[in-house]
Amino acid sequence: MEQRIPADPADPESREAVLAQAGQVWFPDSAHKTAQALRDFDREGIPAIIFANWRGFSGGTRDMHGEILKFGAMIVDALREYNQPVFIYIPKKGELRGGAWVVVDPTINQDQMEMYADTEARGGILEPPGICEVKYRAADQNITMHRLDPVLQELDGDKTGNAAAIAKREESLAPLYVQIAHEFADLHDRSGRMAAKGVVRKALEWQNSREFFFHRLVRRLAEDGVVKEFKSACPDMTSEEIKDHCERLLHNKIGSNVDWDDDVAIASWIKSDRANILKKVGQLKRETQIAEAASMIADLDPAARREILESMASNVA
Repeated sequence: MEQRIPADPADPESREAVLAQAGQVWFPDSAHKTAQALRDFDREGIPAIIFANWRGFSGGTRDMHGEILKFGAMIVDALREYNQPVFIYIPKKGELRGGAWVVVDPTINQDQMEMYADTEARGGILEPPGICEVKYRAADQNITMHRLDPVLQELDGDKTGNAAAIAKREESLAPLYVQIAHEFADLHDRSGRMAAKGVVRKALEWQNSREFFFHRLVRRLAEDGVVKEFKSACPDMTSEEIKDHCERLLHNKIGSNVDWDDDVAIASWIKSDRANILKKVGQLKRETQIAEAASMIADLDPAARREILESMASNVA
């Protein structure tokens, strides 16, 4: 697309500037727009889904003067403070590269952010040609040629050492092995590898993605409500501790064969067993208050402690 900067009406020497902007790239204006949108959504309490299809940030001198780094950091700040579920989805035929991956990485806000990739999506810091220039250069490709190609193996075994024939064979195989290297590097960028490395939660198919995100969002909203109840009772509890409590309640109610990753089943359980969940929250709140009171009493001298305990005993009687 094109960015048009109009002429300054107060300056007769100024002219309209038309700047070309490549697709799938964050420029200062589009990065600022993204950060503003996220802040607006969070202010209104709206969950967000980001269809991530960016090759990175613009990095030219003009963009540096345009504060691209500042606006990119604003996206990180907006996601770090987001209080609703955020789903990042690399769509079918989409790709997420370079600094664009960095600013939407789920580790920014692990309690709220989740990343998914389509089975036909790609993701990684460098594209295959770029990573081959760094990790699998021509010298490494030549080693692979000599290991796999029977003609080169025969020439290597020839004690006359026909260097010209070896060089000619390497030259003829080079285009093929460049393609092989790029394909090999591309395997690392596919959704299966991303899921295996844990950088995305799950690989999805485009035709089933709408249904998946519907059930996932229903479950996350119900789950977040439970988390807020637990944290209001026990502010020091972590999300992992709350999850452990909920899993125990679920297994006591339904059985140990229930899959915690089954969004439909978990959302249904939270809705139907809310009274039991609130009862557990009440118990934890009471235990927290007792522990705080015991800690306060422990810091008193023996006489004051005895007086408080006698007062409590008389109230009970």
